[in-house]
Amino acid sequence: MAEAAPTPGGIGQARLAHMLFVAPYMLLLLVLLVAPLALGLWLAFQDYDMLGGWDRSVGFDNFQFLFEDKIFRGAVLNTIRFVLMTTPAFVILGLFLALALNNTLRRSAILRAVFFGSSVLSVTIVTLIWRLVYLPDRGLLADILYALNLPVVELLTSQVWALPAIAIVTIWWIIGLPMTLFLAGLQQIPPELYEAAALDHASRWRTLVSVTLPSIRRTIVVVAVIEVILQFQLFGQALLITGGGPDNSTRPIVQFIYEAGFRDLQLGFAAAASQVLFALMLLAALGQFWAARRRDAA
Repeated sequence: MAEAAPTPGGIGQARLAHMLFVAPYMLLLLVLLVAPLALGLWLAFQDYDMLGGWDRSVGFDNFQFLFEDKIFRGAVLNTIRFVLMTTPAFVILGLFLALALNNTLRRSAILRAVFFGSSVLSVTIVTLIWRLVYLPDRGLLADILYALNLPVVELLTSQVWALPAIAIVTIWWIIGLPMTLFLAGLQQIPPELYEAAALDHASRWRTLVSVTLPSIRRTIVVVAVIEVILQFQLFGQALLITGGGPDNSTRPIVQFIYEAGFRDLQLGFAAAASQVLFALMLLAALGQFWAARRRDAA
């Protein structure tokens, strides 16, 4: 017996029901993401003070003042350097840990929990721990250097080493996230591929290069893009460990935005800096996707 075709009214009611299910999410998206983005873009072209309110439209003057500002240019370079220090480390170390702990052994489960455990700590706790580690006379790092008869380096007061010191803190703090993503990717690889590699007497290195890495290349791209976006938003570690010093050598863009908007009360200037940060994050993410597509096409 043939089934009756759905009536146009039934199709319309089904579409309305689907739209009602999506409506709360779309409303939150508009209120919490789209509207603030639009407002921030509008503020970037205004002379807007938190005390005096809106004055007038200034066109691209805020952006011109930004790129004439030596501190802002330094903040951009600091942020890019930080991303270049941390993102490759997250990808390489996260993959290494995932490969080492991708088994059912009890000790591996404990180590996975240990490495991921630091990720749940707040930035305040993490920075307090590492400020104690970096104490020049009584810190853990100083004790290790004394034991090895090496000179003690005051990392947080050095313009050369302060930013790498913050990068080490960040890697220790968040390495659990890329490790977990890589573990999820590794567990999706069909075991038949490894069985075929074993039948061909492939070495571990050959299996890694020919089976594992091609199978998780999309996960690698996802981890790289996520970490690029996250590390461009460096703020808490730099603010709490060095305050942006010494001599602005660790001041990131987000700290510059915070100080311009909430200390100097120049919302238009801060919004312009935010747009520059958004553009840098977008370009970096698109660059990762472009490079991944080229590798896939090759």
